[in-house]
Amino acid sequence: MSRSHRSVIPGFGLSLGLTITYLSLIVLLPLSAAFIKTSGLTWEEFKTAVFSPRVLASYRISFLASFAAASLNCVFGLIVAWVLVRYPFPGRRVVDALVDLPFALPTAVAGIALTALYAPNGWLGHWLDPIWSSFVHKLADVFPFVDWVGLLGAKLAFDRPGIFIALTFIGLPFVVRTLQPIIEELEPEFEEASASLGANRWQTITRVIFPQLLPALITGFAMAFARALGEYGSVVFISGNMPMRTEITPLLIITKLEQYDYAGATAIAVVMLVASFTLLLIINLLQKWSRRHHAV
Repeated sequence: MSRSHRSVIPGFGLSLGLTITYLSLIVLLPLSAAFIKTSGLTWEEFKTAVFSPRVLASYRISFLASFAAASLNCVFGLIVAWVLVRYPFPGRRVVDALVDLPFALPTAVAGIALTALYAPNGWLGHWLDPIWSSFVHKLADVFPFVDWVGLLGAKLAFDRPGIFIALTFIGLPFVVRTLQPIIEELEPEFEEASASLGANRWQTITRVIFPQLLPALITGFAMAFARALGEYGSVVFISGNMPMRTEITPLLIITKLEQYDYAGATAIAVVMLVASFTLLLIINLLQKWSRRHHAV
């Protein structure tokens, strides 16, 4: 008879039990409570709570701003990560440390700082606002969607661009820190071999480098997007909080809680949870497909 199998990790059963208990208390029970509280609503009450015009407007602002911020962070996060890994320059460690600033900085402090910078009388806002207004008007002549998303006539602070700025600020570290280890493992010899075989720089980027970075880039996008969807502290100061225009969904949930509408708040929270889980599932499936596709 063979010996009974012994776990490599001592006390694995106890560790697993403690992990599941901790996860249940911190994550599963609070999420379950939201669904249980919402189940007390009738279908008509639920529809009224989650599909009213004000709530739908908050969904559109939150999801569009989060998607736009995460997309921009993918572009500039890739550039920042590449520069920090591949190019030595004076002050690189300082720049690398500054990337983590949104992690360490309280979100309320970040919101106040961004508002002070981009307000109409702020250090940057007083001369960036005219440039931004002129740019948006020219852009609207070419792309009609600029007016649809509410950018025409919008200021940098206390309007929709302020939401985008805040979400971009808090989401950048997720993309950079996800990409850095992959870039460090990417040997420069692959690029040299590609060049020796006659590939130009664009072909090397698109066919050699980018396929290796794509799974990590998708992961960074998912993390930045999910983080932006739930962001409250840094946005509430710079957004202006105008219903139907700059009111994000987390702020609307807080407003309903202050009005003692707990069922309505949990109903909106459930919709956000389901939407977030669905989007993360889709992104993870895309990431799995990308890894399998490029491994073939």
